Amino acid sequence: MAKQRVEIHTADIALDGLLKFASLVGSGGEAKHLIRAELVRVNGSVETRRGRRVGPGDRVELLDEDEQVLETLEIAGPAS
Repeated sequence: MAKQRVEIHTADIALDGLLKFASLVGSGGEAKHLIRAELVRVNGSVETRRGRRVGPGDRVELLDEDEQVLETLEIAGPAS
């Protein structure tokens, strides 16, 4: 499992946009597929809304078909 800290420069970001921004997917279509396949969790709960807004303090996990965590994103805001 890989862990990555992602710094965003806005109050929040759409889940599918975050997956693209963090280079976990190559396209919005790929993000949509993973989210609809229930392979993405936000703060420990499966999320099926690609427009779900996430922000600093949230944790996003990308799962494989066996529900094992492949990648964890910890979202942070701009450094103070």
